[in-house]
Amino acid sequence: MTNLRVLIVDDEPQSRSLIRKLLSVHFPGLVAEEAETVNDSVEKIRQFSPGLVFLDVQMRGETGFDLLDNVKTPDFEIIFTTAHSEFALKAFRYSALDYLMKPIDADEFRVAVEKALVRIKNQHTPGEQISFLKELRLQQKPPDKLTLPTPEGFFLINIGDILYCHAAGNYTEFHLADRQKIVSSYTLGYYEEILTNHRFFRSHRSYLVNLTHIKMYRKGEGGTLVMDNGDEIEVSRTNKEAFLKFFKI
Repeated sequence: MTNLRVLIVDDEPQSRSLIRKLLSVHFPGLVAEEAETVNDSVEKIRQFSPGLVFLDVQMRGETGFDLLDNVKTPDFEIIFTTAHSEFALKAFRYSALDYLMKPIDADEFRVAVEKALVRIKNQHTPGEQISFLKELRLQQKPPDKLTLPTPEGFFLINIGDILYCHAAGNYTEFHLADRQKIVSSYTLGYYEEILTNHRFFRSHRSYLVNLTHIKMYRKGEGGTLVMDNGDEIEVSRTNKEAFLKFFKI
C-alpha cells in the first residue's frame, strides 16, 4: 500500500526518528509526518489526513488520550506506543487496540504495521474501540466487557456471557451463553492474562473456562468440567490440584 500517510506523535525526537527509520526500511512506500504536542497533532491531522497514527501514550504534560479527546470521529488507524503505563496496557487488551512497548522491537513493529494496513484495506475505523477505551479510563474496576477482533470486524461482548475459550492454533474460539461462537484472531494466552481477573481458569492448555458457568466437576485422572450448556471440558492432570484448591475441595 503506497502513498499512505503516517503521522508520528511523540515528544521524544529519538522515538520519532526510530519509527521513521523503521518505516523507511520495512514500508518505504509510506509517507511520514511528525508532531510532538497535542495541538500540533490536531493541526497535522486536519492538514495531512493520515491513514495511520503512531500515538505516544505519555508526553510532557499531555497524553495520547488528550489528542483523542480533540478528534471527534477518528478516521485513521492507531498504533499506541508506551514505555510504562500500566493502565494503558490493560486497557489496550480489553479494547483490542494495537500498541508497541518502548523500546520498540523491529519485528513487533513490522507485524503491528502489517495488521494496521490490513485493517485500513478493509476500511475499518476504530471509532467504537476508542469510545470503549475512553470509558475504561473512567472506571475504577476491571471492565465487564471485552472487544474481540475477528476477520469480519470487532465484537463487543459481556465477559459474564463467556462460557469458555478454546485454543484453535493462533486463534481463540469464544463459546457464549447464547450458544454463539466467535473466533478471535488473538491467542488463548493473550486472553488468559485478561480473564484470570474475572474468575477464569486455565483447565487445560487448550481451554480457559469461566468458573461461574461450571455445572459439574466429574472426577477422573484430571477430571472433566460440565458447563452450563452441557459441553464437557477436560482438566489436565497438571492443573487438577490447582483447580480443586480454587474450590477448596
